[in-house]
Amino acid sequence: MRTTGEWPRRRRYPRCVMSGPSTPTTPSRILVIRHGQSTWNAQGRWQGQADPPLTAVGETQALQAASVLAAGLLPTERLGAVITSDLQRAAVTASIIADELGFAPVAMDKRLRERHAGEWQGLTRAEVDEQFPGYLASGQRPAGFEPSEAAGARASSCLVGLAHRLDGASALVVSHGGILRALRVLLGISDDLAFANLSGQWFEAHNNELTPGEVVELVTSERPITTTPL
Repeated sequence: MRTTGEWPRRRRYPRCVMSGPSTPTTPSRILVIRHGQSTWNAQGRWQGQADPPLTAVGETQALQAASVLAAGLLPTERLGAVITSDLQRAAVTASIIADELGFAPVAMDKRLRERHAGEWQGLTRAEVDEQFPGYLASGQRPAGFEPSEAAGARASSCLVGLAHRLDGASALVVSHGGILRALRVLLGISDDLAFANLSGQWFEAHNNELTPGEVVELVTSERPITTTPL
């Protein structure tokens, strides 16, 4: 595990102010993590909003992550919600972790879905290079690829709305690597961080403001992880 998950006190982070209920909220800490390894992760395929299942490795990663969370990173007594993307690689990851933590129910929210990858969904990097020469090297995206700003806006609206229901409790959100990077772009942070499976980032939500915190890795680098972009 890369960090203890303690909330940073010294560094100034950018904030994003979202529209939402005017009722003041108590600050809530929300841990957003990427799902476990899927079959398409293992094959190196762009997933986007396609719905491949977890591999056995992905299920094991979820169990390992639950052990780290239970050991103190996210105390169950402070856990107010577990919420997930409705795509099965995230939903099953969330279900495994919640079962291990003894927490129920797990809620789903489509706003946490991965960015749509347009014509790249289902393709490997080699296939993308062959069919879209120069796109990867230049940072271009194909038709139908959801803009980072749109993905970040829908995900952040979910987190801010969640905070209004938490009343100061913490939450675990299981989503996707592209969504984590989109949130970072929305908050003015570089999007060049590749989130491995079962890694993520803390966020604080307070009065419709979202502030990023520490990056965490729940599965150690010695164990099987993937860094496929989406």
